[in-house]
Amino acid sequence: MYKNILVPIAFDETRDSRAALEIAHAISEDGAAITALHVVEEIPSYVAQYLPEAQHKTNLDEIGEALKAKVNGDAGVTVKVVEGHAGHSIVEYAAQNGIDCIVIASHRPGFQDYFLGSTAARVVRHASCAVHVVR
Repeated sequence: MYKNILVPIAFDETRDSRAALEIAHAISEDGAAITALHVVEEIPSYVAQYLPEAQHKTNLDEIGEALKAKVNGDAGVTVKVVEGHAGHSIVEYAAQNGIDCIVIASHRPGFQDYFLGSTAARVVRHASCAVHVVR
């Protein structure tokens, strides 16, 4: 099956990240690497200048801890937090880290995103590896 799987995690109740992690384990080879990735939108410079100097790092550390809690200490899952636009950053991370499958949760579509959520749709269209969408 797959040797290096990426599972983007959103802190959003409409996306089933637990199911995405279960699927990642189910389709992984023995000894496969599974990475849970959360993308944080970059803070605009006009806002960042008003934050205390260490605030940004503190925020990223707290998000990393929350992500670890969300995956419930799942053995064999590495946790990563990156900054940027979600769709772009997921595809870029996959390309730079030899990911061979992305397992991404998508919410039930509304009228504005008829088939897939905007992040899932971008990943499906632009990823150079296999993508498994969980609903």
